[in-house]
Amino acid sequence: MRWLSATARELVGLFVDDGSLAVALVTWIVAVALVLPRVPLDGRWHAPILFAGCILVLVENVRRTARRKKSV
Repeated sequence: MRWLSATARELVGLFVDDGSLAVALVTWIVAVALVLPRVPLDGRWHAPILFAGCILVLVENVRRTARRKKSV
Protein backbone atom coordinates (compact mmCIF):
# COMPACT_ATOMS: atom_id res chain seq x y z
CA MET A 1 0.00 0.00 0.00
CA ARG A 2 2.99 2.31 0.43
CA TRP A 3 3.63 2.31 -3.29
CA LEU A 4 0.16 3.74 -3.88
CA SER A 5 0.70 6.68 -1.55
CA ALA A 6 4.21 7.24 -2.94
CA THR A 7 2.83 7.25 -6.48
CA ALA A 8 0.07 9.67 -5.52
CA ARG A 9 2.62 11.99 -3.86
CA GLU A 10 4.80 11.93 -6.98
CA LEU A 11 1.86 12.76 -9.25
CA VAL A 12 0.70 15.62 -7.04
CA GLY A 13 4.29 16.85 -6.77
CA LEU A 14 4.54 17.10 -10.54
CA PHE A 15 1.72 19.61 -10.69
CA VAL A 16 1.78 21.43 -7.36
CA ASP A 17 5.47 21.79 -6.56
CA ASP A 18 6.68 22.65 -10.03
CA GLY A 19 6.27 26.33 -10.74
CA SER A 20 7.86 25.99 -14.17
CA LEU A 21 4.95 23.82 -15.32
CA ALA A 22 2.45 26.47 -14.25
CA VAL A 23 4.44 29.25 -15.92
CA ALA A 24 4.80 27.27 -19.14
CA LEU A 25 1.08 26.48 -19.27
CA VAL A 26 0.05 30.07 -18.59
CA THR A 27 2.51 31.27 -21.24
CA TRP A 28 1.13 28.78 -23.77
CA ILE A 29 -2.48 29.76 -23.04
CA VAL A 30 -1.72 33.47 -23.38
CA ALA A 31 0.21 32.88 -26.62
CA VAL A 32 -2.66 30.86 -28.08
CA ALA A 33 -5.19 33.48 -27.02
CA LEU A 34 -3.18 36.25 -28.67
CA VAL A 35 -2.03 34.48 -31.84
CA LEU A 36 -4.82 32.16 -32.95
CA PRO A 37 -7.46 34.86 -33.57
CA ARG A 38 -5.04 36.54 -36.00
CA VAL A 39 -4.24 33.34 -37.93
CA PRO A 40 -6.55 32.56 -40.85
CA LEU A 41 -7.60 29.19 -39.49
CA ASP A 42 -10.95 27.53 -39.02
CA GLY A 43 -12.14 28.07 -35.44
CA ARG A 44 -12.58 24.33 -34.95
CA TRP A 45 -8.77 24.00 -34.79
CA HIS A 46 -8.31 26.32 -31.82
CA ALA A 47 -9.16 23.79 -29.12
CA PRO A 48 -7.03 20.96 -30.56
CA ILE A 49 -4.05 23.33 -30.90
CA LEU A 50 -4.48 24.50 -27.31
CA PHE A 51 -4.78 20.90 -26.10
CA ALA A 52 -1.77 19.67 -28.08
CA GLY A 53 0.39 22.47 -26.71
CA CYS A 54 -0.67 21.72 -23.14
CA ILE A 55 0.16 18.04 -23.64
CA LEU A 56 3.58 18.92 -25.07
CA VAL A 57 4.31 21.20 -22.10
CA LEU A 58 3.29 18.43 -19.71
CA VAL A 59 5.39 15.78 -21.49
CA GLU A 60 8.44 18.04 -21.49
CA ASN A 61 7.98 18.75 -17.80
CA VAL A 62 7.64 15.06 -16.93
CA ARG A 63 10.77 14.20 -18.95
CA ARG A 64 12.75 16.96 -17.22
CA THR A 65 11.56 15.82 -13.79
CA ALA A 66 12.40 12.19 -14.56
CA ARG A 67 15.91 13.14 -15.69
CA ARG A 68 16.41 15.18 -12.52
CA LYS A 69 15.27 12.31 -10.27
CA LYS A 70 17.34 9.78 -12.24
CA SER A 71 20.55 11.76 -11.77
CA VAL A 72 19.99 12.19 -8.02
